[in-house]
Amino acid sequence: MAKAQSNTSKEAKAAAKSARRQASRERRSQLWQAFQMQRKEDNRLIPYMAGVFLLVVAVFVALGFAFDQLLFLIPIGVILGALGAFILFGRRVQSSVFKKAEGQKGAAGWALDNMRGQWRVKQAVAGTTHLDAVHRVIGKPGVIFVGEGSPTRVKGLLEQEKKKAARVVGDTPIYLVIVGNEDGQVPLRKLERHLTKLPANIDRKRMEALEGRLSALGGRQPGPGMPKGPIPQGAKVRNVQRAARRKS
Repeated sequence: MAKAQSNTSKEAKAAAKSARRQASRERRSQLWQAFQMQRKEDNRLIPYMAGVFLLVVAVFVALGFAFDQLLFLIPIGVILGALGAFILFGRRVQSSVFKKAEGQKGAAGWALDNMRGQWRVKQAVAGTTHLDAVHRVIGKPGVIFVGEGSPTRVKGLLEQEKKKAARVVGDTPIYLVIVGNEDGQVPLRKLERHLTKLPANIDRKRMEALEGRLSALGGRQPGPGMPKGPIPQGAKVRNVQRAARRKS
């Protein structure tokens, strides 16, 4: 009996180890594919990455000569240089993704869903058949309504959602944001930074309570008519709009 349990335990450990190896291979493959795609679109990627790497290594080599610690500081410089190049790669990939998504229907909702941190995002709590949408975000700043689409139509939707929310959130701050590149709007690439810079007004427990209250209010369900991510350029937007009209 004990021998059988031991064999089962060994098999489970071997399976877990194999799964970790497979996941690691998949991550490396995805990174390599992302690098290849970005390299083809971004001619400055490799020179910039090489520049960051060499600059960091050069600084540590200089420090090594200055303090007579060359053998100790060169490996550190190589590691930090590689890390700096990798960070640069990640930021340029992110910038490229946002550049492609900017101005497309559903891009703001996609960006909100991919934010880091403790954010409670509900996409398309209000919208129009023109694919204008208002998304609700609950975070430490309070309640944030983010609109995307025609500013004229979105402003009305934002005010409606603010009035509805004000009935149940008490003294919790409510913020209104319109995504765009005009005056008073927040560019898509700066949306996450804009939200994280808002003051922290509530704690996690209050966030959970607010989420329950606001969910009880109901709201529009995204369904097939509302995009759950950026609609690629060249896609048949009219077909999506037609689906939204049928749903409404």
